[in-house]
This record gives sequence, structure tokens and C-alpha cells, in this order.
Amino acid sequence: MYIFAFVNKKIVSVMKIKNLGELNIEHLERVANMLKAIAHPMRIAILKYLEENDALTVTEIHIKLGIEQSTTSHHLGILKDKGVLISKRDGKNTYYSVKNSALCQIVNCVSSCTDKF
Repeated sequence: MYIFAFVNKKIVSVMKIKNLGELNIEHLERVANMLKAIAHPMRIAILKYLEENDALTVTEIHIKLGIEQSTTSHHLGILKDKGVLISKRDGKNTYYSVKNSALCQIVNCVSSCTDKF
């Protein structure tokens, strides 16, 4: 069995699995949790804004999204907790950025798939 990883319709990784016992269940759980965290319209929008701007504060993100700051903080907390985002404190501000740009590529890939339907 082979597992393929695609980014922008290109294969970026191939993993050969001889049997399902070779799969690292803990790793797969972490991956699934990251994908679940991303799977929300507002969180996808947050990733898009961070992809365009590298790092943004909670205030900047909530203004761009047009939602309450507390709701924005909630979404950011989920994304950070699941390892999608990282944060850096600078005085009174906390700047959020995407931990790995491949996550944005995954969202872009899925988005391009939906454009065809």
C-alpha cells in the first residue's frame, strides 16, 4: 500500500506501507487533529490571511474577519493548540503565524479541487 501526499496537484511525498501495523497511530492522530482544527470556514480564512501577511495580531485578524475579538481568539487558540499556528509576544501584542507553510498549500489544494465542481 502507498500513501501519497499532494501539494498543488503534485506528489510531494510517497510512503510505502507493507502492512497497516507499520503506521504510527499517534502520528496519524496528530495529523487528523490538525486537519480537524483547520476544517472550519473562519479558520481557513485565518490561514489565508496569515499566508498573505506572515504574522498578524488578534486585533488585525478580527478586523479582517469582521467577527468579535473573543471569537477570533477562540479560533486562534484551537489552531495553536493543534500545532497549526505559532505565536510570538511583542510587548502588548501577540503575533500569530503559520507553523508550516505546507498547511496553507494543503488548504489551497483542497480549494482548487472545489473550484472544479
